[in-house]
Amino acid sequence: MSPSNRRGAIRWVICIVTLAVLVGVLLLRAYVADRATEPPSGPLPTTDSGLVPQEPRTVYPAAPRVVAIGDLHGDFTATRAALRLAGAIDESDRWVGGDLVVVQTGDQVDRGDGDREIIDLFSRLEIAAAESGGAFRPLIGNHEMMNAEGEFAYASARGLSSFDNLVEPLLRRPDLLAFSPVHRARAAAFLPGGPVAAILARRNVVAVIGDTAFVHAGVLPQHVAYGVERINKEVRAFLRGARKELPPIMAKPASPLWTRLYSLEAEPSAATCATLGEALAGLHVKRMVVGHTVQEGGITSGCDGRVYRIDTGMSAAYEGGPVSALEISGDRVTPLH
Repeated sequence: MSPSNRRGAIRWVICIVTLAVLVGVLLLRAYVADRATEPPSGPLPTTDSGLVPQEPRTVYPAAPRVVAIGDLHGDFTATRAALRLAGAIDESDRWVGGDLVVVQTGDQVDRGDGDREIIDLFSRLEIAAAESGGAFRPLIGNHEMMNAEGEFAYASARGLSSFDNLVEPLLRRPDLLAFSPVHRARAAAFLPGGPVAAILARRNVVAVIGDTAFVHAGVLPQHVAYGVERINKEVRAFLRGARKELPPIMAKPASPLWTRLYSLEAEPSAATCATLGEALAGLHVKRMVVGHTVQEGGITSGCDGRVYRIDTGMSAAYEGGPVSALEISGDRVTPLH
């Protein structure tokens, strides 16, 4: 073979090998993408641990560093990014926060496709954080409660199918016949007494840590008068199936999961701030942290820093607002973006 022919043959070999590598990379990416869209399989991570009590406290002592994260709405990518921003997890989703306390103010589910992944991750982090001397405290949002009441209008197709293999033995329950076949697995998971409802039944509607109250939408004076610990206990009893109905104090639009009183106005009115002040005084705290109402551009505060609104529309369902969190360390409150 002449030198010129030899060079031509080598070029052909290089082209063929390069093409084969590119095809291999494309096939691998397609495989990974397909696997990523498959619903999770197997049972939910257990929270049957002495470190995650059946009846959590409502009031906790101050912690050196507390980070609050707002609405996630089924976006697992944004969830992981927010937890990394908080210093809670590493790239492998392992707890690295030490004695950090993380509060997530509810609405983990609906709208996006990652409901099951978020529920699984949060269940693991509750135990891992406690084992490290920290705490991971997800709260109940209105979307968790809507699912527990059988309202699945905001669940994505993948969000519905993600629970199919989890609850197959439960699908023979007569009460599930009221749901369409596509909704039955999610209903079996979320309705009171179901496996996801049992996880939610270990969480609070309202939590107080040091001089800060955390809640999905807002605590109003009537909630304080009723008793936030009483609200927590009665909602947990409903989720366990030990109570037939939610207490009337949880009815929208003024429940702790639904009110928008503190969040709709960029600067709340004097009357709204007076209502907030009354609630804070009743809770014996300096400030309240709420989600529920999207704040364009990032975390906002009102009433001279007595309320922080941390729902920034992080979920892709809202076209992906900024990934954010709120850090509280002593009297210093710092939005993280």
